[in-house]
Amino acid sequence: MLQIEDALVSLDILERYFMCDLDACHGECCIEGDAGAPITSGEYEKLQELTPAVWDYLTPAAQRVLEEQGPAYYDEDGDLVTSIVDGRDCVFTTYGPGGMCYCALERLYREGGSDFYKPISCHLYPARLRELPGGITAVNYHRWKVCAAAEVAGRAKGVRAYQFLREPLVRRFGQKWYDELAAAAEAWLARNEA
Repeated sequence: MLQIEDALVSLDILERYFMCDLDACHGECCIEGDAGAPITSGEYEKLQELTPAVWDYLTPAAQRVLEEQGPAYYDEDGDLVTSIVDGRDCVFTTYGPGGMCYCALERLYREGGSDFYKPISCHLYPARLRELPGGITAVNYHRWKVCAAAEVAGRAKGVRAYQFLREPLVRRFGQKWYDELAAAAEAWLARNEA
């Protein structure tokens, strides 16, 4: 682990190669798993606010879930997570040609209809955050077979996970924090891969 301010960063974030390859995985992270994406209470309010704006992007099944349960629920661990459809799809999943999955919230953002990109847990993936006692945040690397192609693509392009995650890490922790992480990562890699 590497400490940057009040965050403990897993060395896997520095060492592992990662770069999403949507052509290979088709956005499977939006539809696989045992629960929805973790969200904060502030994000829950934002999802409620934005649901009408993304309504027409969503499947009829997702619209029914939103009408019955809303955009989120508490999972078996007591975490607030996005609602899911048929036990798998995030309620905000949309489908494109060839079964490619997209986030309706991200689509709205990219079209200029919102200033909210998507929940930070989605944006940060494959990094997972965990709040520890004393105001410390653990930043861990989550390995999942769904993302095997992303590890291959990252290695082929020479992109480490922390580099791929620059934008969401800056969004969550700030530019100064990220700059410190990048400098520490470069020093760590130079020392340990020489």
